[in-house]
Amino acid sequence: MVHTKLSRARGRPRLFDPDEAVATAQRLFHSRGYDAVSIAHLTQAIGINPPSFYAAFGSKAELYSRILDRYAGTGAIPLFDLLNADRPVAECLVAVLEAAARRYAADPDAAGCLVIEGVRCTDREAREAAGTFLAAAEEAIHRFVAARHPEQAERVTDYMSTVMAGLSASARNGHDLDRLLAAARLAGAGLEQVVRG
Repeated sequence: MVHTKLSRARGRPRLFDPDEAVATAQRLFHSRGYDAVSIAHLTQAIGINPPSFYAAFGSKAELYSRILDRYAGTGAIPLFDLLNADRPVAECLVAVLEAAARRYAADPDAAGCLVIEGVRCTDREAREAAGTFLAAAEEAIHRFVAARHPEQAERVTDYMSTVMAGLSASARNGHDLDRLLAAARLAGAGLEQVVRG
């Protein structure tokens, strides 16, 4: 009788923690990319079966959207802290690029930017979700630059987006922090020639 109770206790499924599941899935998406992660990968990593997965998250794209919300609060570059109206524009933008380099290289197994890489995926719903976050970041940079350099805001925003995408891709290709920071600082030197003050 005791043996049966112990066997049942051992056989019980572990309690499902949605927050822990989202964190686990985030790491999976970040390390492999959205397209390379299947429902089977997710259910195995989270430890639930497909029906439970769909009941909890709806779809892979809906889970990804939740992950992007989590990433915005825990892993994304803190733009609003770095874009400080009391500091020179170029100095703030260089700080953003350096922060990007540090975050993108922080975990070699999950390198790059979850949002930037998500914009490249083949799933329309997931791509649009990532695109919303990317557009918000670009808008924040555009507004910040336009407040003092309205004539340069569009091209500087485009430049920042291009450099950050390059840093993300380079991190995913194995560039270490020193190389990413060197690239960010070189890009910053160009910014200092365009936006002064």
